[in-house]
Amino acid sequence: MRKRRVTGAWAAGVLAAGAAWAHAGLPESSNVTLRRGHPEDFFVGATFGAVISRDRGRTWRWVCPDAMGYGGWRPESFVWRETGELLAATGNALLSSKDGACSWSSHPAFKDTWVTGLAAHPMDDAVLYVTTGRSTSATNGVFRSDDGGATWRALPLQRAGVLFSAVRVSTPAPRTLYVSASDTAHMYLFRSDDAGETWEELPQAFPDLVRPFDFVVTATDPVAPLGVWARVSAQGYTHVLHSTDGGRTFTARTGAGIDDVFVNMDVSADGGTAWVSTYNSFFRSQAGGAFSKLELPTGNACVTRVGDVIYGCGSPWLHDWSLARSSDEGSTWEPLFSLEQIQGSHPCPAGTPVRELCPSRWPQLAQTIGAPLYPDGAPDAGAPPTDDAGTPAEPKPSSGCAAAPSGALLPLLLLPLWRRGRRREDP
Repeated sequence: MRKRRVTGAWAAGVLAAGAAWAHAGLPESSNVTLRRGHPEDFFVGATFGAVISRDRGRTWRWVCPDAMGYGGWRPESFVWRETGELLAATGNALLSSKDGACSWSSHPAFKDTWVTGLAAHPMDDAVLYVTTGRSTSATNGVFRSDDGGATWRALPLQRAGVLFSAVRVSTPAPRTLYVSASDTAHMYLFRSDDAGETWEELPQAFPDLVRPFDFVVTATDPVAPLGVWARVSAQGYTHVLHSTDGGRTFTARTGAGIDDVFVNMDVSADGGTAWVSTYNSFFRSQAGGAFSKLELPTGNACVTRVGDVIYGCGSPWLHDWSLARSSDEGSTWEPLFSLEQIQGSHPCPAGTPVRELCPSRWPQLAQTIGAPLYPDGAPDAGAPPTDDAGTPAEPKPSSGCAAAPSGALLPLLLLPLWRRGRRREDP
């Protein structure tokens, strides 16, 4: 699919504003999760809630953020269990849905702390781990569930004044866990080789970097139990790190660093290829070489590998798709959907939050992204009330992500016009 060009000073201004709003004001996809054992099911996190498909990407429906109940905290990743249950660590609550994303609840076990990381056992997704990191004045730590998230047990790794940021489970050795953390003076990697019952503390220091911060474990090697990836920030650059000795030492794999904000990364099944996504670009390393920037995706990238296929987020304002897949390690991409293809709110039973809240908010989002108001020809039973003439009433302002802040409202309303004009310019 050929990248489409935008010309004109006004369009350039919108793109410049878009860079400032990345993952905030602009409607964008931000992560993608496939249900274990069910490749027909997609769940795409977004800056305006989430989008779900249950038919291999033929149709897409919206889940509004109000119905998910995460407030100002947006999930960075999800786990979609084979049983159908969805879980998300938001940086605040641990959210879950047992009915296909129609109803959401936060787990009471974490009401007094913030859930910062979530990971599932590679073979048994009933086994889950979370990390917490509310504040340096609180005790935070690592927790395990053996029943799919219904109940949680605190593991021995609990520290006062330490913020735990992420947890990763080794694929070839699932009893090996890696957890990143920091306090006011140090950054740490903790490793357990017995499923979290005992831990080795590995302080991380980067003498070649000036004032490094935000050290986070990002991936494990699919083949080598002692292979682990992390990233650290310093002076506006992201440095991607690789260890082959279980986190005792790391080697920088991005040279002088990436001048962008890290989103996520993934690694091929044989461990030979790694991908890194940032707010604006997509990078690949093959056979242990340096990371190089790929042509696509551009803007708002994310990456998830399932088998031999990688899925990537992209900015529809730059190349007309929000999610695509690649079977050649990112060299070429097959678009799966773009925002204007969303077909209204997710159909859910009466009485569920998605059914009660999302249809009335859909007209505002549809106008913003250039999607049809009622793609099936008529509003569904959860649609907003109509006036005497049968015209849908003006939707009330929402406090969720679908409501644009006043400073961004005009550009957002003009974006659908820009998109339509851009298509007319294409040969």
